[in-house]
Amino acid sequence: MQILFDIGAVVLGYILGSIPFGLLIVKMKTGKDIRTVESGRTGGTNAMRAAGFGAGLLTAIMDALKGIAAVSAAQALTGNHLVHVFAAASAIIGHNYSIFLTERDENGRLRLGGGAGAMPAIGGAIGFWGWSFPIIVGLGALVFFTVGIASLATMTVGMSIIILFTIRASMGLMPWVDVLYGVIAEVLLIWALRTNIKKLLTGNERVVSISLAGQLRIKREQRKATEPMDDV
Repeated sequence: MQILFDIGAVVLGYILGSIPFGLLIVKMKTGKDIRTVESGRTGGTNAMRAAGFGAGLLTAIMDALKGIAAVSAAQALTGNHLVHVFAAASAIIGHNYSIFLTERDENGRLRLGGGAGAMPAIGGAIGFWGWSFPIIVGLGALVFFTVGIASLATMTVGMSIIILFTIRASMGLMPWVDVLYGVIAEVLLIWALRTNIKKLLTGNERVVSISLAGQLRIKREQRKATEPMDDV
């Protein structure tokens, strides 16, 4: 019987992760389909592009709650830490590949839409240890508001979880199996961002204007625009 609860916890994690809060919030606020905006992802960053800062923040919070809920539900259903890890990872998978966002691509093949997974990953980490929130979010925000590249900030989330949980596990403060969650989360984030990683390697990845790097770029472009042209 317990195996059914274990499987159910993982499936429930996926279903919770699949709820497309970004799509719903942007739709209610602007009437737009977030999938037609910029990256087409349903996470907080694209929700901010589509409907403003408030919509992006609310989307991020709700996406994090999906990860927290997945871990909490798994902990209520079973004492198996490995199942807790898989349930949390399933929430990320559901967020990135939502069963509720099934559509056909240009070749007529079915695909599942979604986000990149940063906020559900953070939510899962919070479910394992609540104080991970300010550390992980702080590091991610530092990268986002300085370097200005959302994909790098997202990958920082997974790496932060690995490092943080490894330190805590080495101190006997949490089971080592929880470190596996950070590893799985980082792999899922990297896979979701593989297109962005290619852009990073070619120097073509988007830099957000509200970041330090973005502001410096704007100032450079303004200086170039006001510089007198050399005589031909």
